Amino acid sequence: MTLVDPVEQLHPIVECAVDLRASLKGVAPVEPVFMSVGEKRAALVELVAARSQLDGLLSRVLAASDDVGTVEGSRDAVPWVAAETRSTRREVRRDLALGRAMENHPEVGRLLADGTLRAEQARAIVEAVDALPDRVDVAVREEAEARLLAYARLHDARALRQIGKRILDVVAPEVGESAEADALAEEERRAAESVSFLMSDDGEGRCHGRFTVPSHVGAILRRILQALANPARHTEGDLRDENGVWKPSRRRMGEAFVEYVERYPLDATPQTAGVSVSVVVAVTLQDLLGEHAVALLDDGTRMSAAQARRLACEAGIVPVVLGGDGQVLDLGRSRRLFSKAQRIALGLRDGGCTAKGCETTASGCHAHHDDPWSNGGATDLVNGRLLCPRHHRLAHDPRYAKTIHADNQVSFTMRT
Repeated sequence: MTLVDPVEQLHPIVECAVDLRASLKGVAPVEPVFMSVGEKRAALVELVAARSQLDGLLSRVLAASDDVGTVEGSRDAVPWVAAETRSTRREVRRDLALGRAMENHPEVGRLLADGTLRAEQARAIVEAVDALPDRVDVAVREEAEARLLAYARLHDARALRQIGKRILDVVAPEVGESAEADALAEEERRAAESVSFLMSDDGEGRCHGRFTVPSHVGAILRRILQALANPARHTEGDLRDENGVWKPSRRRMGEAFVEYVERYPLDATPQTAGVSVSVVVAVTLQDLLGEHAVALLDDGTRMSAAQARRLACEAGIVPVVLGGDGQVLDLGRSRRLFSKAQRIALGLRDGGCTAKGCETTASGCHAHHDDPWSNGGATDLVNGRLLCPRHHRLAHDPRYAKTIHADNQVSFTMRT
């Protein structure tokens, strides 16, 4: 659909847009795979520059189109443009904000219009300059913008945002230090006020969540999960999914998060009424010993008895074994987890995962009870062995039979 009457004299901007679309349609059938390397390089650079110019023009037109909004009964053109072009309002409003910002930053607009600057670079520059404290005078603001435009020849938008936070150290060191301190204090205040954590169970064995934490907390969590997800801690089999395909980073980080939660030391958890916070799994003795059974968490969540047995080896979960009439048979013994000294001894003895053919080192293994702790097994070296996370899951999977060989190595075979 077109909004232009072909018999009318076209405005130069409209004519330009029409010509652009016609030109792009003309090259749509051309297959770029047959271009030479030099042609591809030239095309990529020119297309990015052209897109920047188009972004700048679109933002300028949007900033001048409040009258479109008036006709449509809104404060600006954003709702109409979003509906007419099937764009999100957020996307269109970002373009509008850039167009309005360029009215106060004409040099930024000029460089965006000639393709020298990218739209994201332009946003980073105007946001950095506009965020300078009110006490900074016009001359310093102009110098800050000029410096950022110069840096834009060498740095992308992400780097410009970081440089923009410290630009006063370059153009006005006497106010830069106090301004940065004020800005950091304000950032930290906002971060503390916006902390949140949401989590919900979808009823299909999965829990979904979303959180907002201060940046330094996120950095700590990311560093911990990256260490747990480090390929050096895992065998090639652990790094491939059920179809033999390499697991993407997000899945490996997700598995690292699961490992972090499951293996968090129970003695490090906070206490309520003098008792460490823990999750209790209730399961009957008959179900605990069976292959096809269900255990119940104290919040009503259900899990397989095999999963409960696996978690009882290392996770902060306390199994409550019930008799046939519901009486408590076992609330746990005084020492459920292997001690640090025992882990060291297991590492020296086993050298790593004891599953045949597995090369996971001791630092990447769990301490597993051969005779399940939840079934009365003792937490001692004779009853313990090291297993990597993957083989630890197999050890508690009723679909697999476990065989302990004379050399203390273990093999797993799927039951027929």
